[in-house]
Amino acid sequence: MSLVATEYCPVYSPFFGVMGATSAIVFCCFGAAYGTAKSGVGLTSMGVLRPDLIIKGIVPIIMAGIIGIYGLVVSVLIGNGFAQRMSLYAGFIQLGAGLSVGLAGMAAGFAVGIVGDAGVRASAQQPRLFTGMILVLIFAEVLALYGLIVALILNTKASGSEC
Repeated sequence: MSLVATEYCPVYSPFFGVMGATSAIVFCCFGAAYGTAKSGVGLTSMGVLRPDLIIKGIVPIIMAGIIGIYGLVVSVLIGNGFAQRMSLYAGFIQLGAGLSVGLAGMAAGFAVGIVGDAGVRASAQQPRLFTGMILVLIFAEVLALYGLIVALILNTKASGSEC
């Protein structure tokens, strides 16, 4: 097996796969961290007035943490496809997979954080708003799930292209 670079398998192809794995974990964790921090601020603010609702108000923080797991899963799956010789196609597919889950996770984390902050504070004042907050959080979380699904589909396409 020769390590000669060709037009379709240049030596820099693995760089794009590595950047895909990096994008997945960095952007998803950025969104998860923002969602956790923003929801945590709302939870602590709400806990001053209604300490009995603190456990119930942890839901947005847990949902924000799940977004980081999506990035971890895709990063590990992309990392399993790394090779010294890989096609440019595979590198670009891995980059696309990482960016799809990463950017979707970041957007979902922002949404979970904002909704979680306002929702936890509002449900402390009016308990009937809790169900509505959960529904909006689910719709925000599913954005990251869409990115995860696209990333998984893309990553399966990268496995069959070898040099």
